[in-house]
Amino acid sequence: MTWGLALDLLGTFFFAISGSLLAAKRGFDIVASLLLGSLTGLGGGVVRDLILGRPPAAFNEPIHLIPPVLAAIVVFFMSGHVQRFWTTILVFDAVGLAVFCTTGTVTALDYGMNPIASLLLGVTTAVGGGLMRDVVANHDPQLFNPRDLYAAPAFAGSALIVLIWKIGWDGDVALYSVSAAVLVFRLLSLKFTWRVPNAHLTRAESRDEE
Repeated sequence: MTWGLALDLLGTFFFAISGSLLAAKRGFDIVASLLLGSLTGLGGGVVRDLILGRPPAAFNEPIHLIPPVLAAIVVFFMSGHVQRFWTTILVFDAVGLAVFCTTGTVTALDYGMNPIASLLLGVTTAVGGGLMRDVVANHDPQLFNPRDLYAAPAFAGSALIVLIWKIGWDGDVALYSVSAAVLVFRLLSLKFTWRVPNAHLTRAESRDEE
């Protein structure tokens, strides 16, 4: 097993945990928890691979199916301890986001995509699963939360990976270092409620929109 694959499986597990936790929070059964966790953990990577025109790794390499199963089992037996706060879901989600923005970008670069396309596919890998999770669970998507920096850390991480690749510093150490930096960025944004400034409509424009 390569370090890249290990990191990818770790991200799948943490994303799947966030999906299974949301399922538990909504009162879903363990089957729904497994399905929502699988969608969260694997969804972004499947979208990335389909865009790249290759068989999704989630189906081509069955080992990717193990983390969602483990996540569903963990949440089933421990949901009473970790389900109490929405922040818990966001922390697990942050780990998945940090891992997938890097591995997604590296996958696209290795496949021969140009740097801009690789950056966008890295972000897609990072936010796609969480977006699917929230939509399927009928929860307001965290991606569109105006009081949160959800996609910004993923953009920063993907951009760093592209920069490192351009100057020839790519390697396992760089991959893990960028993932750690993105995780810290994401957790700090949650702690201090950082946000991207949003556009404000005038009162007249708001009435027109309604």
